[in-house]
Amino acid sequence: MTDYLQTFLLEHLEAAGFISILLNILISITGVFPSAPLTFVNVKLFGFWNGFLLSFIGEVLGAALSFWLYRKGFRTLVHTKTPSHSKSLKLLRVQGKESFILILSLRLLPFVPSGLITFLSAIGKGSFAVFISASALGKIPALFIEVYSVYHI
Repeated sequence: MTDYLQTFLLEHLEAAGFISILLNILISITGVFPSAPLTFVNVKLFGFWNGFLLSFIGEVLGAALSFWLYRKGFRTLVHTKTPSHSKSLKLLRVQGKESFILILSLRLLPFVPSGLITFLSAIGKGSFAVFISASALGKIPALFIEVYSVYHI
């Protein structure tokens, strides 16, 4: 997979950064595919810091767009289909500072799926501003560790 991505981006080098960001956004929206192969290719093609920056921009924009789409598409459905006494709704009711801390904490954990965090945040009561600021801040150390790891492989 990484070989194909690398070849594709090299064939379109003048637009490779833009394509990489778009691919990261698509990865975020689907919530299924890992972004690590794309991060690996970004670091290999653009170097440590430029690869980090491209991956960061793509992941943050992807999280923002995913949040918006999930909120538009799933929020009403989930709240009408979930019983009001459900324990899962307690997680969805956090707002403000509590929401920020929870999202930031989850973003810092390397094995929590990013798509799950985005989905739960989108159907919850937290604001977009809290979500995006906590997500961006939480992605910095997690992505740095990922970039550092793939850079030394």
